Amino acid sequence: MRFASLGSGSEGNALVVEVSEGGSTTRVLLDCGFALRDCERRLARLGLEAGSLAAIVVTHEHGDHVGGVERLARKHDIPVWMTYGTFVASRIGGAGMIKAALDIEINLIDAHAPFRIGDMELHPFPVPHDAREPAQYVFSDGARRLGVLTDLGSSTPHVESMLSACDALVLECNHDSAMLMGGAYPPSLKARVGGKYGHLANQASAALLSRVMHGGLQHVVAAHLSGQNNTPALARAALAGALGCAEDWVGIADQELGFDWRGID
Repeated sequence: MRFASLGSGSEGNALVVEVSEGGSTTRVLLDCGFALRDCERRLARLGLEAGSLAAIVVTHEHGDHVGGVERLARKHDIPVWMTYGTFVASRIGGAGMIKAALDIEINLIDAHAPFRIGDMELHPFPVPHDAREPAQYVFSDGARRLGVLTDLGSSTPHVESMLSACDALVLECNHDSAMLMGGAYPPSLKARVGGKYGHLANQASAALLSRVMHGGLQHVVAAHLSGQNNTPALARAALAGALGCAEDWVGIADQELGFDWRGID
């Protein structure tokens, strides 16, 4: 099992997860907030073609996660999976959002019920975020588990129970609270980003990590960093402090470069 990021941040998000079983490979794209050609370029950087994707799985309807899904799915005939709330909100969204397109296969999921795509098990779970019916995901090949958690303002016992047995974690470290409060955002945006339905601060993510960490974690990657209200050094320091590890062991999902393939043994 392996995973890689095409890019992570307010300008666009996409993550590839791949499992191989008995000579076959199932490859899923989590979100696509990039324009078609940009997404294809980013996939090629990982040695992939868009036509090799078995599915696009969507977390929620915000443009930096869903803006490129429609065109990518239509051009390469890729089925899309999402909650009903995300589907409805995406249909009524602005330009670039998913619309009622009969030529795209849409699969609606229950945010509490696991499902399969090829050889991959997907375990969605609801999160507190200012979207219609957002879900984050744990991916598994039956033996290994990758937890992805971006775009939530606060943790819950259910979130932590879903992440408690993962072998690798991609965790939101959106902002440093002091930088956010002292920065140039208007008060309303500061309240939204820092609120319980907004985005996780570094220390909130570190606290969550301290409650789900275990000795078998192979990867921890900080994701969805704000370009205005955070730095990779601050995010790394927060998560490394929770783990008790060297700061350079913690990975960073970059906006432009994402991160390269990481394998889970």
